[in-house]
Amino acid sequence: YKYHIQKYNYYEFIGDTMTCTFFGHSNTALEIRGKLKTTIIDLIENRSVDLFYVGDKGNFDKLALSVLREISAVYPIRYYVVLAYLPKEKSDYPTLFPEGIETVPKRFAINFRNKFMVEQSDMVISYITRSYGGAVKFVEMAHKKKKTVINLAE
Repeated sequence: YKYHIQKYNYYEFIGDTMTCTFFGHSNTALEIRGKLKTTIIDLIENRSVDLFYVGDKGNFDKLALSVLREISAVYPIRYYVVLAYLPKEKSDYPTLFPEGIETVPKRFAINFRNKFMVEQSDMVISYITRSYGGAVKFVEMAHKKKKTVINLAE
């Protein structure tokens, strides 16, 4: 590849960093962007969250990424789009490729990536309106791992 993909390095992220990730339905409506932005800013200002992981597969991920890009001009945060697959072209946002994902069969790569995101995060912002789907599975995992989960749909 002609571009750099940041590989995850645990030692680069340890310390006092508070981390948040996102899980929501791929067909999430754009109307929740304001509530998402307010929630992210609240976590930065009141919970000291300064590192964010976001996927790259649906509307909720796109909304989260657009908010993170916008507020990173104002707040000293870091954010990474966590990839499940090697991209075909260079991206204009910071990306991260979880260690070991290259050994996972392609059909399990998104699950591997999402599990990584849950395990590395202290908090989860979600948009869950139904009881099935991938977002639901990983929000349930976050609950079981005692992560703080904020569902914007509630």
